Amino acid sequence: MSQLPSSREQIVLAHANLIHAVVQTVHNPELRPQLDQALKVSEDNGWVELVAAIRKILAGERSPALLAGLDEEDSAIVEAILRGLQDPRTLPDPEKLGDASLAAPGLASMIHAAGKGDPQALQLVAHLAEQMTQVGGDMARLGGLMRRLVNGERDAERLCKGMGAEGEQLVVSILQELGKLEAH
Repeated sequence: MSQLPSSREQIVLAHANLIHAVVQTVHNPELRPQLDQALKVSEDNGWVELVAAIRKILAGERSPALLAGLDEEDSAIVEAILRGLQDPRTLPDPEKLGDASLAAPGLASMIHAAGKGDPQALQLVAHLAEQMTQVGGDMARLGGLMRRLVNGERDAERLCKGMGAEGEQLVVSILQELGKLEAH
């Protein structure tokens, strides 16, 4: 059985585009206006502490004090940005949809917990869905399906409509994992 990525690794993968954008903007300040627009949207959506920490990074701060007061998700993102600034080889791949065999169990467990009313899982699934819809393609379609999955929809044909092969594989894998979780 393959080992699942930790919740922190899943958070980093889900926010790969933001992490890359911040690191690229630090190295190329001409990108700042584009990043500022994304940060404004994130701030408007309640990510105030994360955006404040990112703005400090953009201003040159690199201290561990940046993590003070951040929740697990925000601190995972900030740590990934700081690691990426020190060593770009540590940056997550923003183009990768993900290996369904690794992503599906983690996503299914979050969807399952959210469907059972776990407030932390609900928040994480909602944020992941939002991030996925910004990526485009099959990831955007999957992001748009998250609510339906949390609410119990399991019809693969309806859920996969309009997806490419990779997206279909991921949805089917998530449904298989949800079936295992719901059988217990």
